[in-house]
Amino acid sequence: MPIRTITLHRFSLPLLRPYKLAFGAIEAFDTILCLAHDENGNEGFGEATILTGYTPETIDESWTIACGLAEKILGRDIADAKPIISAGHATAPFTSTALMTALEMLDGHPLLDVAQSMAVPLLAIVNAMEETAIASEIDARLAEGYCTLKVKVGFDADADITRVRFIQQHLRGRALIRLDGNQGYSLEDALRFCAGLDPAGIELLEQPCHADDWNAATAVANVATVPMMLDESIYGPDDIDRAADLKAAAYVKLKLMKSGGLTALADGLGQIRERGMTPVLGNGVASDAGCWMEACVARSLIDNAGEMNGFLKPRETLFETQLGVEDGNMMLPPGAPKLKSPDALSRLALDTVHFPMGA
Repeated sequence: MPIRTITLHRFSLPLLRPYKLAFGAIEAFDTILCLAHDENGNEGFGEATILTGYTPETIDESWTIACGLAEKILGRDIADAKPIISAGHATAPFTSTALMTALEMLDGHPLLDVAQSMAVPLLAIVNAMEETAIASEIDARLAEGYCTLKVKVGFDADADITRVRFIQQHLRGRALIRLDGNQGYSLEDALRFCAGLDPAGIELLEQPCHADDWNAATAVANVATVPMMLDESIYGPDDIDRAADLKAAAYVKLKLMKSGGLTALADGLGQIRERGMTPVLGNGVASDAGCWMEACVARSLIDNAGEMNGFLKPRETLFETQLGVEDGNMMLPPGAPKLKSPDALSRLALDTVHFPMGA
């Protein structure tokens, strides 16, 4: 069945509040949405939310690449189009994943076949930095049913240690703590931070040093009293094997947008387990489409709290109805959620390009 039409939308989705990372606060998601249709009117969609630093792509580069790929695959059978998209994964992983997942959905990928409603556990983020606000935020998240809380570190090692200790004291074991360094520490700072940690209640420490610094990752893992997780260092199977061979991580986190597609993501999660590590899944910098797809995968392949909570951050949803959250779980509806109407998406978009077959 040939790909009859492809529509690309480019968005800047303002967030409800700034999302603080070690390398700066994010005010809006720069998102590209790909929609593909076949001759029977079936639809598939895929998302790329570009955060330079997580990916080598910029939003401008991603938009140009997406338009070029759409022109190349239009009118082709899905099976013939997939290798064309995969060829660009090494240099444009997020962009290629957006188009690949649209085709996988159009092709009826089994991981997206949700027959009945299902609850997928999520973690919640503790954004506050001042003690009174931290305590209030923690109490609110616990009341909402969350059992794992993510705390961003990687800012100042000494101040981060003090803040983590306060969080541990306030929590009193009522939830797991997942620490995320977001590549913010030098090796010296990471070692100082780890030396000052009380491991009580801490599930893991994620990516304290730069993604390319495997020596630092290994050095920290050798002395840390809490399990280490790699995220930004991981782009494919070779990186998973490297993490295992170096004993640089007990956990490895994957994101759909980095993986190149749903099948590639499932393969990566399986490889992590085969190499004796624990997989974690989810993207906090993604909108509805990407988070929904990740939750579909997590329901059968993940057994810890998912990080696919990015859909809660923008002011605008891309779906007609926002995905529901109950007791700290994303509530997956049966079937695929409906996107907003074409006109509504176009009004929300900064730019829209439509590629009809035979034009």
